Amino acid sequence: MRKISYKKIIGEVEDLVVKVSRYIPDDVRQHIRRAYLSEPQGLGKKYLSIILENLNTAEKDKLPICQDTGLAVFFVEAGPDVVIETGRYKTLEDIINEGLRRGSIKGHLRSSVVSPVERKNTKTNSPGVVHLIPSNKGVFRVGLIAKGFGSENTSKIAMLNPTDGKKAVEDFILDTIKLADALPCPPIFIGAGIGGSFEKAALLSKLALCNIGQKSEHRRWEKELLKKINLLNIGPAGLSGKNTALDIRIETAPTHIAGLPVAINISCWAHRYGKIEL
Repeated sequence: MRKISYKKIIGEVEDLVVKVSRYIPDDVRQHIRRAYLSEPQGLGKKYLSIILENLNTAEKDKLPICQDTGLAVFFVEAGPDVVIETGRYKTLEDIINEGLRRGSIKGHLRSSVVSPVERKNTKTNSPGVVHLIPSNKGVFRVGLIAKGFGSENTSKIAMLNPTDGKKAVEDFILDTIKLADALPCPPIFIGAGIGGSFEKAALLSKLALCNIGQKSEHRRWEKELLKKINLLNIGPAGLSGKNTALDIRIETAPTHIAGLPVAINISCWAHRYGKIEL
């Protein structure tokens, strides 16, 4: 049995929140650089050059990449041998949110979290969304995706007719990207969740986004979809061009015989994700 102190978790989450706001993963940066090199001369290429300059400035001056520092979505994986010493905190979720609060102050992040109806700002950038994932491994991992809502608001879910099959899934993905157009600040990253139930498909789509740059059992299909999406000619910032999307990942789960849930979660070019392991 392994004990982990709440103090350790808070400190590590605090640092993760700051890091994710300032630095994008290397593979995301490489996607953007390749897009810049492949994009024909014009406004779209100029836009991509500004993005690359922005990334360098954020890293050099230790500033957030974007003014929308996002809603924090955490994926916490804990093995059966891990015991959390919670101290004065009631739950692990409370501990994660304390790290988020401190990281938001330390990183000078915009306070973006409000009550849904009254729109009252919490002024702490918390609570975030915390998903607890059981594991049979002896690990404690925390993944964080900072989700800007320019892209989140263009995400969609559909309960398709199961007899429609693969074509219906592809049509829904393409229609979602067409409808989004320039709103999610393309070039975009896409997570697709297929199967499960209504809420499972949405969760799978978010997890798929976290797997950008990782190996995928659906890679052939993902590449085919990426080509079709980029033929839409929306382009960087909606200015038309070759690079509407930079990558797509698909996650699937078994579903009911009468169902075919499909969720599409979109991330802007500033795809901010990171993780820690204790």
